[in-house]
Amino acid sequence: MEDQVTEKYLKIAIALTSFYFIVEVIGGLFSGSLSLLGDAGHMLRDVFSLFITLGAIRIAKRLPSKTKTFGYHRVEILAAFINGLLLVGISGWIFWEAIKRFIEPVPVKSPLMFSVAFIGLIVNLYVALKLHGSDDLNIRAAFLHVLTDALASLAVIFASVWIFFTGKTIADPILGGVIAMFVLFSAFTVIRDSINILLEAAPKDIDFDSLVKDIEKIDGVEGIHDVHLWSLCSNLNAMDAHIFTSISDMEKIEYLKAKIKKKLETLNIKHSTLEFECEECLQKRKVEKMEH
Repeated sequence: MEDQVTEKYLKIAIALTSFYFIVEVIGGLFSGSLSLLGDAGHMLRDVFSLFITLGAIRIAKRLPSKTKTFGYHRVEILAAFINGLLLVGISGWIFWEAIKRFIEPVPVKSPLMFSVAFIGLIVNLYVALKLHGSDDLNIRAAFLHVLTDALASLAVIFASVWIFFTGKTIADPILGGVIAMFVLFSAFTVIRDSINILLEAAPKDIDFDSLVKDIEKIDGVEGIHDVHLWSLCSNLNAMDAHIFTSISDMEKIEYLKAKIKKKLETLNIKHSTLEFECEECLQKRKVEKMEH
């Protein structure tokens, strides 16, 4: 039931954010405001972010198949990577326009700029209110993205008021450049994180050495080796490892496995494959090495 409510709010958020993105692009072109167009790029990032969040929830419900044993979790990462590249292009265009407007200022229709930015502030605050309070990491990230958009809309409102009363349009390309920098920073962050996941790097929020030490502290674990830790997508981590133990009773080993998996789940490692080796196994390996 909670997932259905979350999906409903995400769909509303996507519809409103997409609509306002279009409004902001049109408003930016007609008003001549570069900061509005820059904020539109920011909004486009949020549209993708919300789509990815909704996609992650839906993908999690799809069962793996014989050809895709991990399901479709990587679709989210591919979409994020493409989104990051698109945002780099948008940021570059805004920077170029800002430089041209420093050299040759362009008239800005501040009343239209104010109206569009004010609508954006209302839309962002409404979406943030709907997404606030969720325990889901993706929803919380989307909430923070929308909140930063609300602050950007507020900044555009102040710039439009400044231009209206002073007639100095230099504030618009300056603000446009600042927003473009934020968009570019977000784009590089998305691209970096996407590449790390596609390369199956260890999750950035998990300390590898601390994880190994925590597992070794569990009663019954004598050692751990051949550890592989990676992310399938932004909210699903996986691990496989060999656990050395002096326990030979299978029932006790199953109990030990449950304890380790419970510890791993606290670190958001939801998929783990653990192979247990007893002392006899270790001695056998030593003999095999000596023979070779």
